[in-house]
Amino acid sequence: MTDVGRVVLVGAGPGDPDLITVRGAKALAAADVVLYDQLATGDLLDLAPARAERINVGKRGHEEPTRTQDDINALIVERARAGRTVVRLKGGDPFVFGRGGEEVSACAEAGIPFEIVPGVTSAIAAAAYAGIPVTDRRHSASFAVVTGHKDPSKAAEQTRWRELGRAVDTLVILMGMRNLAGLVDELLAGGKSPDTPAAAVMQGTLPQQRTVTSTLGGICAAVAEAGLRAPSAVIVGDVVGLRVGLSWWEKQPLFGRRVLVTRAKEQAAELSAALRARGAIPVVRPMIELSPVEADEDRAAIEDAIANLARYTALVFTSSNAVRFFAEACRQGPEIAPRTRVFCVGDATARAALDAGLPVHLVASGRSDAEALLARLLPALDGPDERVLIPRSRIARTVIADGLEAAGVAVDSIAFYDNRRPEVDDGALRAELVAGELDALTFSSPSTVDHFLAGLDDASREAAGRVMIAAIGRTTARHLDRVGLPATVVAARPDAESMAEALVAASARGA
Repeated sequence: MTDVGRVVLVGAGPGDPDLITVRGAKALAAADVVLYDQLATGDLLDLAPARAERINVGKRGHEEPTRTQDDINALIVERARAGRTVVRLKGGDPFVFGRGGEEVSACAEAGIPFEIVPGVTSAIAAAAYAGIPVTDRRHSASFAVVTGHKDPSKAAEQTRWRELGRAVDTLVILMGMRNLAGLVDELLAGGKSPDTPAAAVMQGTLPQQRTVTSTLGGICAAVAEAGLRAPSAVIVGDVVGLRVGLSWWEKQPLFGRRVLVTRAKEQAAELSAALRARGAIPVVRPMIELSPVEADEDRAAIEDAIANLARYTALVFTSSNAVRFFAEACRQGPEIAPRTRVFCVGDATARAALDAGLPVHLVASGRSDAEALLARLLPALDGPDERVLIPRSRIARTVIADGLEAAGVAVDSIAFYDNRRPEVDDGALRAELVAGELDALTFSSPSTVDHFLAGLDDASREAAGRVMIAAIGRTTARHLDRVGLPATVVAARPDAESMAEALVAASARGA
């Protein structure tokens, strides 16, 4: 009989994937199965192993689900009984109007071990991202969170709105947009002043966030005029007045800007997070797909290099991808000779090497390109007494290998991985460009540029030339110049944070 598995109920947070808890992220990383609501983001699902089964149960707040709650409970129990670790990923906090109690009750009744990982609830987070603290000793010493959904359950029917409006200083209403007019009428009928400050926050914590403020008597008209809809949180109370001085999220330098991210899927998350932190909307369209080389002669060259690592006096890495594929080829982990030195282009590559268990002896920072590393390598290597291994992609430049060989250094420049154009919805990309729906384009290598251009027609290419363009380094910038799409900005360092900061600086200049 298969040993029973376990269930981890994880709160996904209010929308921004960076607000997942550390424990929640660890649970996803160990999942065999992820059952997720429609509100969960792809960034969170990417935290689960590639082998994990992903099941969309379709629930979006209290709207009609694709699966009933009983079906979801049965699915959780079924997968866990098969001996699998099941993560049930729910928006916000699973115990705040999320039916999390029902789901773990089903586990308890079935004798299945479970764990509960609380999440950041939108009741507090949406208000905070709008610059509204739910409590503040100058204005509010209490708050209540209430569902505004007309649920047929007895508990919801007995919500005494008139008394509730007088009982607490701040009232947060979730899932109440459909019934907002009726709820406001109840609060007013209970004696709540129509002049009480009120706000509605749609898609709180996301770069698409929209906030309107008014009074309790005017909030319905303000919401209708602004076109706000679910998912939204409504906040009623004097604390709403603090938004004037505390609004911060919507003032982020790239707020609401749509930025194309062309990095490989495995690397897109870092740049996406850096952009989101500055208020941008990452539009992820990977233009590179990386995979280990498959040709027999390539595999033979790799096997020979790995089997004879002790003969190399230096390893040279020009990207974090080169580190990753080298480490994967080593299987048991890279074991280099004590005399072997490791040289890296840029801090990101150096961090990848250290994470792989390799020592790092020299990092070419500053310009952070192959030419810069070559200039540092030549005086550090002792000509004919050296033998250097350069793991690379099949289409990588040969600047370093050529320069070292010209100086009399023995070099094995070996392709460890292929760089291909993935499947791209070129039609959608062209339409977005022509419609002006992309505010900036980011490129992390000449390959991303070429693969991007391969899907364009004349109209979309012309549109691309009118958009802010960011290059991760000088090599990519030079290639953009060659193809007639000059970079607006070039990152000071070849990493995600620097790329995002370059876009911020360009935006401030009005570039």
